[in-house]
Order: sequence, then structure tokens, then C-alpha cells
Amino acid sequence: MVFAKKTLPLIVCFVMGTLVAIQYYVPHRLSQSFIEELSHWEIIIAAFAFFLGLVSVMQVHIGKLRRRPPGWGFSLFLFAGIIIGVATGFISRGKQISETGAMTPFGWMYNNMLNPLQGTMFCLLGFYIVSAAYRAFKVRSKEAAVLLMVAVLFIFARVPLGQYLWESVWGSTLPWQLHQIVEWIMNTPAKAAGRGILIGVSLGAVATSVKIIAGIERQYMGGKD
Repeated sequence: MVFAKKTLPLIVCFVMGTLVAIQYYVPHRLSQSFIEELSHWEIIIAAFAFFLGLVSVMQVHIGKLRRRPPGWGFSLFLFAGIIIGVATGFISRGKQISETGAMTPFGWMYNNMLNPLQGTMFCLLGFYIVSAAYRAFKVRSKEAAVLLMVAVLFIFARVPLGQYLWESVWGSTLPWQLHQIVEWIMNTPAKAAGRGILIGVSLGAVATSVKIIAGIERQYMGGKD
């Protein structure tokens, strides 16, 4: 029992992780076939993981319906959405447009319910971004001052009024247009910083992968060690 719960997952993780890492350096037909077959198994495992996640969410919200804490009514909307979504998906066979060119119930729900909800979520995200920007742009250091100046340039460059004011004030003095300055910032310092962040993230991902393959990191097994 201990072997099946602790040792076997470590062996499977080590073997599969090592094979996948080696596969990228073996230009052979068997290597390509292995990674293609593995991708099919990943889709199957992801489907089972989605099902387990759905069961877990339903258990949590069934408990809320039994206890009826504040806001328990939203659980009813969750179950209604799951039932309606699954039913329309089966009726429409997962297609938004039927063979005759008409919109299916699933397509109607996607265009008239899911898309507006996603738009609402993105609008709410915009308010959070504005509030975070307000806190970040408080000039408390030289770095914050540079960030504020660049942000103001980007804001002015995205609206016609900003470009008009720039040409009216600095057009005859500076040889650069506002959009040229913004493009240089995006292509030179911003891209250099982005590459540095990407290198750091890549090194962190490689280190975490090695720890998982070697059995040092075992959080995926549900334990503390």
C-alpha cells in the first residue's frame, strides 16, 4: 500500500520525465512517435482531471446548499449553468453552427451568455488594473518616476489628442514622433527586461522540473514532504 501511494508515483514521474527530456535530443522516428502517443494520453488524463475537478466543485457547493451560509444562492446558479451547458452541448453535439448553417442552442448560449460574462470579467479586471497602477505610480523613488513618465507617454500615444498635443508642443523642436518613441521603448528596454524575466522564469521552471523528476518536490502527491 505504501509502495502504491508513495514509491510508484515517484518511479513513474522519474521515468516519464526523463524520457520526455531525452526525447527532444533524439531525432528518431520512434522518439517522435513516443511524444505523439504521450500527447494523446495527456488529453485523456486531462479529461479525467476535468471530471474530478467538476466532482470536487459540486461537492463543495452541495455542502454550501446544505449549510446555507451567506451567498449560498450563487451555488444554485452554478448548478443551473452546469446542467444547461451540458444539456445544450449534448443536444448540439458540441457544435456552434449546425450543418444547415443555423446557430445551435450551444452556439446561442456561447455568443449570448458566455461572451458577455467574459466581457464583464475583463471590465472588472480593468478596474483592478487601474487601482494597481494608481498605487504603483506614486513617485516614491527614481524608478517609480521613470515608470510614471513611460506610462504617461504610452497613454498619450494611444489617443489622438495626445499625439496632437505632442506635435503642437514638441513637433518643431524634437525630431522624433511620439509613436516612434513608444516603439523604441517597446523594442529596446521593454524587450530587454522581458527577456530577462523570461530567462528567470525558464531557469525556475527547469529547476522545479528537475526537483520533481528527482523526487525532491512531492507536492503533486498531496503530501507535505
